[in-house]
Amino acid sequence: MKKLLVVDDEAKIREVIREYAEFSGYEVTEAEDGMSAIGLCKLNDYDLIIMDVMMPKLDGFSAIKEIKKIKDIPVIMLSARGEEYDKLFGFELGIDDYVVKPFSPKELMARVNAVLTRKSGSDQATSNVMKFDGLEVNFAARTISVDGKRVDLTPKEYDLLFYLIQNRNIALSRDKLLSDIWGYDFFGDDRTIDTHIKNLRNNLGPYRNFIVTLRGVGYKFEYEDDKDKDK
Repeated sequence: MKKLLVVDDEAKIREVIREYAEFSGYEVTEAEDGMSAIGLCKLNDYDLIIMDVMMPKLDGFSAIKEIKKIKDIPVIMLSARGEEYDKLFGFELGIDDYVVKPFSPKELMARVNAVLTRKSGSDQATSNVMKFDGLEVNFAARTISVDGKRVDLTPKEYDLLFYLIQNRNIALSRDKLLSDIWGYDFFGDDRTIDTHIKNLRNNLGPYRNFIVTLRGVGYKFEYEDDKDKDK
């Protein structure tokens, strides 16, 4: 049974989410603030966190930032604020989805299912290690190294790099990247993809040029040895 951690300072919201989640077959743990959530994550493992943004003691963004330092757990943020910069900030922290209140509990469960399905699929899709010159990518361990040195990425940067590599030498539009990696139609501009690409390139160092910008379209991971093999 998959385990969810539901974090919200409003007891009624936690109760509604618990009811729908347990009906869907999930085991639910509740927390009423960010500090409690961090403590629970240190002691227990969860398959997904549903985290409110505005809470006493410690807000959701700050709590997720601390949790991501110790565990890589998928996160869906809840917020009464639907401003684009809030969403972008959340995605920069590595969250997987952003739901604006008031929300449909059924839709929230659908998003939970989608995030967990993507996570399971990415974990099982590839278990080997791939090398591109001095860039080594371990899909199973979700690690990369550049010229033998381990490089830490945010969860979304890992997802983006792995997706680009799995579809290497294929042109991928920003809309497709948002849809397949974030898992839903993203309303707003697509700067979140450009920001993640910029950070990813910085982390790849001398191999930053493997990620090619396709002006007016999107991006692709291009590796010459692959094209040579196809000839």
